[in-house]
Amino acid sequence: QVQLVESGGGLVQAGGSLRLSCTASGRTFRDFGMGWFRQAPGKEREFVAAIRWSGGTDYIDSVKGRFTISRDNAKNTVYLQMGSLKPEDTAVYYCAAARSWSALKGGRLDYWGQGTQVTVSS
Repeated sequence: QVQLVESGGGLVQAGGSLRLSCTASGRTFRDFGMGWFRQAPGKEREFVAAIRWSGGTDYIDSVKGRFTISRDNAKNTVYLQMGSLKPEDTAVYYCAAARSWSALKGGRLDYWGQGTQVTVSS
């Protein structure tokens, strides 16, 4: 079993920045690719970013150049640095883990966090 706990959400003005953190416990962190998903009101959950144990990353097109995913394997923590935020980035952001890279990006996840709200005002 893996527990994922997110933090760092909040209210920010458009153009601002936030950093989300997700700390994992319970299983070997290196077994998992880690990712961030988001769900806005009335919309389906969507993939945002993912990172392999080795550090390889992938992003949804709408956040490329604005968001950066990273991980500190010694701290069992993954981060999402969000910059140049837009109102359309408003959503609940979820940390997720999966053993398979394709499963992670496809939303077929082994573990989820409880989510953290990010609200971007215009």
